[in-house]
Amino acid sequence: MTTIKQPQGEKRLFDLLERRRRIAPQHPVFNYKENGQWTKHYIDEYIEKANLISYALLQLGVQRGENVALISTGRPEWNYIDMGVQQIGAVLVPIYPTISEEDYLYILTHCEVRYIFLESKELLRKIKNILPKLERIQKIYTIVPCDTESSLEDLYQLGKEHPATVEVETIKSSITEDDTATMIYTSGTTGTPKGVMLSHKNILTNVLGIKDSPEDHWNRALSWMPLCHIYERMMNYLYQFLCMEISYAESLAKVAENAQETNPYIMAAVPRFIEKMYDKLFRKGEKLTGLKKKIFTWGIELGFEYELDESKLSLGYKIKRRIADKLVYGQIRSALGNNFRMLVSGGASIQPRLTRFFSCVGLDLYEGYGLTECSPLVAVTNSYAPEGRRIGSVGFALPGIEVKTDPDTNELLCRGANVMKGYYKAPELTAEAIDEEGWFHTGDTGRIEPSGHIFLTGRTKSMFKTSMGKFVNPEVIEEKFKESPFILDMMVVGEGQKFAAAIIAPDFDMVKDWCKRHNVAAQNREDIVADKTVLARFQRVMDKYNAQLGNTEQVKRFKLVTDTWSESNKMLTPTLKIRRKNITATYSKEIEELFK
Repeated sequence: MTTIKQPQGEKRLFDLLERRRRIAPQHPVFNYKENGQWTKHYIDEYIEKANLISYALLQLGVQRGENVALISTGRPEWNYIDMGVQQIGAVLVPIYPTISEEDYLYILTHCEVRYIFLESKELLRKIKNILPKLERIQKIYTIVPCDTESSLEDLYQLGKEHPATVEVETIKSSITEDDTATMIYTSGTTGTPKGVMLSHKNILTNVLGIKDSPEDHWNRALSWMPLCHIYERMMNYLYQFLCMEISYAESLAKVAENAQETNPYIMAAVPRFIEKMYDKLFRKGEKLTGLKKKIFTWGIELGFEYELDESKLSLGYKIKRRIADKLVYGQIRSALGNNFRMLVSGGASIQPRLTRFFSCVGLDLYEGYGLTECSPLVAVTNSYAPEGRRIGSVGFALPGIEVKTDPDTNELLCRGANVMKGYYKAPELTAEAIDEEGWFHTGDTGRIEPSGHIFLTGRTKSMFKTSMGKFVNPEVIEEKFKESPFILDMMVVGEGQKFAAAIIAPDFDMVKDWCKRHNVAAQNREDIVADKTVLARFQRVMDKYNAQLGNTEQVKRFKLVTDTWSESNKMLTPTLKIRRKNITATYSKEIEELFK
């Protein structure tokens, strides 16, 4: 096993601040859009405000090891608070801005915080509703000033009035790489959220493991995922380590617009985002007519034939690709700015055809695999190793990290400096997850080839057995069917039944466009999911992908539903994975009818 040699002095996350000031003091750290204008933030401001927060928190009596909550989208202040909390040995608990009041109540009660940082009035309203039940809360600070609460500016002022330079430096010098830097609550696809305790070393192991992936001249990145998502947060630290300028997108809907404005080289994403990027392109192409449509469709199909190892491409293919680049691919790239080169996908498997397509377009799609408990990366594709990127593979284990499969279940096991310290106040759950030899049991099944390439094959908890005694891996089937632009989300069911079936949430934008082009009168959702012509079209989708599956895996029946699955209706987690338990409960009647 290869070990990582950490740079001298950069063993705690807050050490990144002095590194940045030493290496690139004049290059912007953050870029944030306020009142319609992008504003750049530099390292001196970053350090000053982080220190003021440290001073103020000490004045408030925050103790080493104490939990402090932060609920906000990505913005410079998120980082100021993060480092300010870390520098006094306290533990930042970042929480998704989109979860329910019920989840906020559970997390804030469980981690016993006294102080909460909130971004806005909207979030304040949600917390105010449950505040009477949060007896420990002493103060709420808002990043965007609100008339009814203290603001972050008030905290800065408190820090200015009570500077504690010597005390903060003394605490910082005593903090080790093994101390807890943050606690992140899992999004809870299968049950109650668990507080994952991650050390400085855990996260820096990931940062150092992938620091050579971006090109040296890449100096700008775009960030749109919540920073409470450990994947985006780790990438945020990577960008800081590499002295990049990080632009925070205004919203998911404005990612393309903000990319055109800021010209990033790299961006992290989850597979669902990349799938929607492609679906949007597909719908755009469907609206073209005549020769333009033929050229666009030809370019798309050509992309699906692309090989990552260009030595495997024929001269004829290379010539066609060069033509397609001028006619189709260049326009796609320009939608994400002039410099965009790399999409880094994590959180779940990505459709192999999308890896081919976006890489052919010139937006190299790199894939990683991990979990919150692993800070988060276990493996990542590698552009420097022989066949470092292989279609369908999530890459190689990072340096310093061991991965193996359980010989009986094919579950992936991970051991290394990236593995969490444990679950907060849950030693029994920690013991279940990490065995006596230090192997973390991921809950994912997979295989490891002799070359070291890791392939995911499913989740142990989502697999089910039919009445015929055959095991079915629903995630593999769902991933295949979601290649269709007609299907936004899908859940395969069939535990104890004779066959597999599915509940399908259609992409109604795509379906409505199709209905218009084929003179189908149905336009509201209720009529669409009941329309015989629409159902026949979906049956053709079923037939197409069933032909690529074994008999046991084939979806024999399906039910279209009118809902779009989201975080707000609790069908998706904040990381956009389906909540199987909630979907099963919501559509229990429909599922029952599928097997009658």
